[in-house]
Amino acid sequence: MANKAVMYMGPGKVEVADLDYPGLELKEGPGVNPANVGRKTPHGVILRTVATNICGSDQHMVRGRTTAPERLVLGHEITGEIVEKGPDVEFLEVGDIVSVPFNIACGRCRNCKEGKTGICLNVNPDRPGSAYGYVDMGGWTGGQAEYVMVPYADWNCLKFPDRDQALAKIRDLTMLSDIFPTGYHGCVTAGVGTGSTVYIAGAGPVGLAAAASAQLLGAAVVIVGDLNADRLAQARSFGCETVDVSQGDPKDQIDQILGTPEVDCGVDAVGFEARGHGSDASREAPATVLNSLMDITRAGGALGIPGLYVTGDPGAVDDAAKEGSLSIRLGLGWAKSHAFTTGQCPVMRYHRQLMMAILHDRVQIAKAVNATVIPLEEAPRGYQEFDQGAAKKYVLDPNGLIPAA
Repeated sequence: MANKAVMYMGPGKVEVADLDYPGLELKEGPGVNPANVGRKTPHGVILRTVATNICGSDQHMVRGRTTAPERLVLGHEITGEIVEKGPDVEFLEVGDIVSVPFNIACGRCRNCKEGKTGICLNVNPDRPGSAYGYVDMGGWTGGQAEYVMVPYADWNCLKFPDRDQALAKIRDLTMLSDIFPTGYHGCVTAGVGTGSTVYIAGAGPVGLAAAASAQLLGAAVVIVGDLNADRLAQARSFGCETVDVSQGDPKDQIDQILGTPEVDCGVDAVGFEARGHGSDASREAPATVLNSLMDITRAGGALGIPGLYVTGDPGAVDDAAKEGSLSIRLGLGWAKSHAFTTGQCPVMRYHRQLMMAILHDRVQIAKAVNATVIPLEEAPRGYQEFDQGAAKKYVLDPNGLIPAA
């Protein structure tokens, strides 16, 4: 059976190319860990992809800021219809529509049993944690394709209760695979609750998802900071206050909004490609956001850090940053008794609850992130526009299954 997929073809280049139809076994391919080749997955399912999204994490690879190999199949945000299931799958059926967490987890190891599904011990031979279509994550084929295999399906897949309802709300439900739980995790770990004041660094899709999450959690004021005017306008469209960090230190603008230069909770939705503030906004300064958040988060507060930081960045501004070493003012964070939470979001900790919030109209996450549906063939355009700062979350429709808006 034919299968087309979005592939990374070198810095700045993606193409839609032919790919083998997936089977229930890992085969050799770009980025596949040799120790995973031949691994059988009778516990897996084959999905016909309903929706798969372009993520800022994908964009890091496409910019050439990781060690991703050419022809790596991209995509870790997957929602699909089961068309085939392995003999060990008990609780899912052909025809079910499911959301797939971006982190691959076995459900059997110590970390999975403790709910730490972002750092499963059994799916990546190199280190804890894995994801579809991502560099150094074990080599599981990405989901920006017409068909994709999902292992440990009974554990990993979140089944939607009603097919028609799922398709009607697919623009929202597709965000459950990554950015909605990731933004929510950033807020939960930052301590957002009723009446909180929150500063979110970054108005990309994860930052906007975090802002919507903060509202869902009962924040009194949600402030979003960025350099991009269109993205800041998108944040204001659903009730956020905004800070243009190109105008200087966010502290002064926060003071104007709140009457105090500090917030209760800080969220880093930018990551390792951060830029400076004010006159330094044109240059990359990877520690800027973390240091700024420590400065503007009150003593005793917390920082949620869903923004991506990597151990290998060939395009970094200095040798230290190339291996993920940043000049962070840890002494400031220590002096203010800050708590820090980093790493992949354990999607399964949140996705069922967030699904219920979507299905019962408690949140409109697609509207918050400006979900924009395009065909799989237009993925290269989506990547290009997203890289240029479009205030959109691009949703790919590989099989023409997403209903018209």
